[in-house]
Amino acid sequence: MKRSLVLRTGGLAAIASMALSFTVGCNAGNAATADATAQPPKSDTEVIVVPAPAAVAVLDTALYDAKMSWMVNGDSTGKWPVKANYPKPGAILPMKRILAYYGNLYSTRMGILGELAEKDMLAKLQGEVKKWHAADSTTEVVPALHYIAVTAQGSAGADGKYRLRMPHKEIDKVLAMAEKINALVFIDVQVGLSTLQAEIPQLEKYLKMPHVHLGIDPEFSMKTGKKPGSVIGSFDAADINYTTDYLAKLVKENNLPPKVLVVHRFTQAMVTNYKQIKLQPEIQIVMDMDGWGAQARKISTYRSFIHREPVQFTGFKLFYKNDFRETNSRIMTPEEVLKLKPQPVYIQYQ
Repeated sequence: MKRSLVLRTGGLAAIASMALSFTVGCNAGNAATADATAQPPKSDTEVIVVPAPAAVAVLDTALYDAKMSWMVNGDSTGKWPVKANYPKPGAILPMKRILAYYGNLYSTRMGILGELAEKDMLAKLQGEVKKWHAADSTTEVVPALHYIAVTAQGSAGADGKYRLRMPHKEIDKVLAMAEKINALVFIDVQVGLSTLQAEIPQLEKYLKMPHVHLGIDPEFSMKTGKKPGSVIGSFDAADINYTTDYLAKLVKENNLPPKVLVVHRFTQAMVTNYKQIKLQPEIQIVMDMDGWGAQARKISTYRSFIHREPVQFTGFKLFYKNDFRETNSRIMTPEEVLKLKPQPVYIQYQ
């Protein structure tokens, strides 16, 4: 028999499982079959025990392969697509494209999430989703809210770590917003002088939710001990591997669909030893081109640090304000972004 299965957390459908197909049935060797016409026990002392059916998640590998090939978008370097084992069932990428609004609720300057009132922000996000689907009707577009849950600070703070952890009630507000439009949620970490090892476990209860994913920002990882914002920071492959190992363990222990990990990048030094980054079936890594400015420079940055140093999937950030700061500059259209090789599967607006 067949049933559909929808995972929910706090009433929010687990969009991360949209790529799954669930088949529920009895074991092949079991002669007893439960169906709608089954007769009740013949007496009040007769008990028939039917084993509970097991849900078997199946990844559509043909669709996955086709979308991976399509994502290459005519690139002839041989770098793409990156060769890796199939993801666990429930993987979002590359079957869907994620469209995220980024920011922090305490600030109107850190991104569109926090700048606009909730109702206006969600309506604008849904409008962008429609534009991206119109630009590529072959790929479903999934909305997301990308919330900076640990923010780098200009002052040291009581512990000298130059970072501020957002109260959980603020993260809960973002979850409630996302639920209204069935959106994914990303929680982003800017470690300052702290570490991923110290910060990510603080967010574990959220990362156990099937629709919540993670972002990490090398720009504010100050391994040199300098103040955030004074120089551009970095993560090594070892930092990223710690993160994916941590997330993979959560996925396995809690029977979750794969997590998406977004790593922001706009310089070469922001990510070191990229060839040593491990790929795992439980995690989908997006290297997100995080630079602002003129279109030509954004495209050049993407080619230099995202395309030429392939990890797994790619992302591209668009700025509603900063992309207009230079002469004759403007925000790129979905159609223009989709000409990139490979095509980004994660789009972020700030």
